[in-house]
Amino acid sequence: MTHTNLTPTEGSTAAGPVQSPIQWTDQKALLLCAVCLIVGVAGGWSIRGLQAASLAGAATASMANPAQQATNPASQPSNPLQLKAMADAKATPLLAQLKSDPDNPDLLISVGNLYYDAQQYQVAIDNYGRALKIKPSDASARTDMATAYWYLGNADVAIAEFNKALDYAPDNSNTLFNRGLVKWHGKKDAVGAVADWQRLLATNPNYQEMDKVRQMIADAAKDAGVTPK
Repeated sequence: MTHTNLTPTEGSTAAGPVQSPIQWTDQKALLLCAVCLIVGVAGGWSIRGLQAASLAGAATASMANPAQQATNPASQPSNPLQLKAMADAKATPLLAQLKSDPDNPDLLISVGNLYYDAQQYQVAIDNYGRALKIKPSDASARTDMATAYWYLGNADVAIAEFNKALDYAPDNSNTLFNRGLVKWHGKKDAVGAVADWQRLLATNPNYQEMDKVRQMIADAAKDAGVTPK
């Protein structure tokens, strides 16, 4: 199960506890809002950019599957306590299974996804980390974990985990999308972001949101004072 792509503004959430270290201009903020439509992960509403249904009604695991968004987001809970309570309830049977099967990476990732979607990012990271010790090649789970680190304000660790994910899956569109955003907004590395997004488009010719990525490339290249290839 995977989650959605980071949106350019992601670093703060509807629940509000996580603040992005990035300062946005009005132009960038508008761009980020547009890119938010790309999201689609196991159940979250940010970087998981993979494919799952979110507790909050958006994507969670991967980063680019808009089809995962809820049909009526306004009816979804946004209070962090409500989201955590829902995650706790859904995680209860999975945690019971883990008692008899503690090294099952799929169960651990499922628990991580639930808490990612509930914006309980540290709990999500803990479960993803346990799973990745057993199954280090799971690029989707590692991308989700990297995104969770970004939401907690740690761009350096996020990028390090994206790098590891790409060691196993060099052309993973969600990983490239999200790493580019963290480079641009977390490290002010517009050139690196452009390189990631150009690589994404070159290796994923059928990428559904290629027009948005091209616009992001143009905007990041303008920031960097370079001409995109």
